[in-house]
Amino acid sequence: MDFTHIDKNGNAIMVDISDKDITDRVAVASGYIKLNEEIISSIKNMSNKKGDVLSVARIAGIMAVKNTSSAIPLCHTLLINKCKVDFKIDEQNYTVKSTCTVSCTGKTGVEMEALHGVSIALLTIYDMCKAIDKSMVIYDIHLDEKSGGKSGDYHAR
Repeated sequence: MDFTHIDKNGNAIMVDISDKDITDRVAVASGYIKLNEEIISSIKNMSNKKGDVLSVARIAGIMAVKNTSSAIPLCHTLLINKCKVDFKIDEQNYTVKSTCTVSCTGKTGVEMEALHGVSIALLTIYDMCKAIDKSMVIYDIHLDEKSGGKSGDYHAR
């Protein structure tokens, strides 16, 4: 079996993308955090003692996207064209959905960047709200879609 990230001696390597075509690439990832009513209220009313939860989480998600190659060892460093982190509060189900959209023009995709961005945004919500309740649950982080590159388009079912 040929491994893409291991050389003939079993050493970890970064994949050589020298011969890949430069294409426009976009990835969208999302995930959720389950909260309680008090936390939802503190987020909506901006009454959390640590400050504006979603603004801080948005910045954290964007920073995560920009630093994905520092956190995931074999990811390439990319020049990001655009990054957007959004949130949707669902008061009935006590959840916040985070969506991270990333685009670049390059030789490798931005799926890991989008997944990393949404993960850190949700972790930041947890960090900002843990003084209220530590039983929050982060779940269902996944790739929604991606376009560009050799493997073409992907849309989650």
